[in-house]
Amino acid sequence: MPERASRRRIRSAAVASGAAALVGAAALAGCTAGPDGAGRSTPAPRSPSPSATPLWNVRPASLAAVGDSITTGFDACSVLTDCPEVSWATGTDGAVRSLAVRLLGAARAASHSSNHAVAGARIAQLPEQMALAAKERPELVTVMIGANDACRDSVRLMTPVADFRASFEASLRQLRGTAPKAQVYVSSVPDLKRLWSTGRVNPMGKQIWKLGICRSMLQDADDMGEAATARREAVQERVVAYNGVLRDVCAKDARCRYDGGAVFDYRFTGEQLSPWDWFHPGRDGQARLAEIAYRKVTAAGPPA
Repeated sequence: MPERASRRRIRSAAVASGAAALVGAAALAGCTAGPDGAGRSTPAPRSPSPSATPLWNVRPASLAAVGDSITTGFDACSVLTDCPEVSWATGTDGAVRSLAVRLLGAARAASHSSNHAVAGARIAQLPEQMALAAKERPELVTVMIGANDACRDSVRLMTPVADFRASFEASLRQLRGTAPKAQVYVSSVPDLKRLWSTGRVNPMGKQIWKLGICRSMLQDADDMGEAATARREAVQERVVAYNGVLRDVCAKDARCRYDGGAVFDYRFTGEQLSPWDWFHPGRDGQARLAEIAYRKVTAAGPPA
């Protein structure tokens, strides 16, 4: 009996040892026992997945511009004439260094950018411009629009805010239907009252204003009476409302970036205004717009 008991103890120890070895091997192999006792492979630990590609690319390789006379370089080179070569968005002028030049380099700017802006355009015309830009599948579309919606012959004719919103939303839908991954940089509408205040000190500029430039703001430039003051304030309030629309609608699109009011806040001086109309940006003003746009487009995140 002692001998048989001894053999049983030896066999039990061997079985236990073998089982422990099997369990250890299974653990090393990454196996666990299922509810029915069968082995089941456990996936090896995965390395952390790379972070998702950000939606906003700070170095887009192509650009299309839409908008109004500011983007066509109106009155920047000669009186009452477009001058697209100095456009803040797509121009080739070395003194301006447009957004396209800053992003793409001078050699590629002309061949990888396009300008669909039209002098005098209002927001209702933006969907058509956006459709043209979308066909080119640009990586970035710049938008500067709204000044002409406030610059009308009278306050009564200014574009209603609801209509402004509807047209801007339609413009983004137009783009997304053809170029869903295109980025959109939206400039705020400039401070028209600030431009009036700056330009009214120049006698020649005021003579040009009488030809009909932005009558809702610039008419009777030296009139400081109650009615004229109220008219200018109404235009200012409408511009602020337009900028609110641009900000809010853009915020709903993951690939849209509003400038945070940077252009509206920029304090243009006489040096930045056209020497022919003292209202539109001249070469220096176009360069300042290009600087603002480049800073906003290449920032790590949207304006706070």
